[in-house]
Amino acid sequence: MRRQTSAKNRLNRLLLTAVICLAGMMTSWAAQADRIKDIADIAGVRGNQLVGYGLVVGLDGTGASSQFAQQSIISMLGQMGVNLPPGKAISLKNVSAVMLTATLPAFARPGQQIDVTVSALDNAKSLRGGTLLMSPLKGGDGQTYAMAQGNVLVGGAGASGGGSSQQVNHLDAGRISNGATVERAVQNRFGQGDSVQIELRQTDFTTANRAAKAINLEFGEAVAVALDGRLIQVKAPNEAGRRIAFLSQLENVSLSPGLATPKVIINPRTGSIVMNQLVNLDKCAIAHGNLSVTISSEPLVSQPGALSGGQTVVTQKSDVQVKSEKGELVVMPATASLSDVVKALNAVGATPQDLLAILQAMKAAGALKADLEVI
Repeated sequence: MRRQTSAKNRLNRLLLTAVICLAGMMTSWAAQADRIKDIADIAGVRGNQLVGYGLVVGLDGTGASSQFAQQSIISMLGQMGVNLPPGKAISLKNVSAVMLTATLPAFARPGQQIDVTVSALDNAKSLRGGTLLMSPLKGGDGQTYAMAQGNVLVGGAGASGGGSSQQVNHLDAGRISNGATVERAVQNRFGQGDSVQIELRQTDFTTANRAAKAINLEFGEAVAVALDGRLIQVKAPNEAGRRIAFLSQLENVSLSPGLATPKVIINPRTGSIVMNQLVNLDKCAIAHGNLSVTISSEPLVSQPGALSGGQTVVTQKSDVQVKSEKGELVVMPATASLSDVVKALNAVGATPQDLLAILQAMKAAGALKADLEVI
């Protein structure tokens, strides 16, 4: 009887352990799944770009007396009742003409504050310590949606003296945190109709189909339907409060999106190469050799004899050497993981700049299973 009880207890412990492991696997799978809000946006809920023109004053001699700034100063002073003599030129080194850019968030209301980016329009040396005067920010329709003003914060640093200078980052562009106040709201059709549309950030029919199924599983059949590889139409309540609660639940629906397209992004200027985890290679053979060109120049002085009346002549003797290293044929095995791809490319012994030509050749030969994008 005791042996049966002991065996039963061990069986119960094993079952409990299996349940715990299964729960852990399900939790891990759920953690890897994406939410709707991570891969998609609600149609109509977006920001709007704003642009403006203004003057930055109070610069420590680092401004520019450009024609832009002169005309703006004369116009501004005229509006304030200060009239300058006709034809009088103004040369100020503490003023700079600037362009302003900002993004008006969705559902922004009058009185809300937004950040502003300030960029010099003339040849000002630095905007550090400057103050932006009140300037309108306009949308694509020409209407004023915000007013900007405030102290410009520049992230760069620079110093000069004795004919030498040193600079870190840009000094002719800065930012004003909460530097603009919204004056006009943008109307949208968010609360109209009996449905909303979900827009995937990346077109993918598999992800659109899975998203529609996940939404229907959460709210019931025929609630969501995928219209194409990016757009999903979802029925929603008409009442504002219920619609907000519905969308709050909708954007937290989890799903497993489709696999992305294998892609390799290359920047030949900096030698940067970025690959996603889906890149793989077929078995192939590559021969890579290094070619180096060295040019050296040595001055030769021809000195005439004393009292000969000749002139000293300086000529340059150039030496050009071309060195080509023999490239060995390297067999690259078929790989299925990103780490194996990196190991295979390192085996060739090429620099990041050389890998552009190698990857293009592998793509043309069908050995590279990925899309190449050069930026």
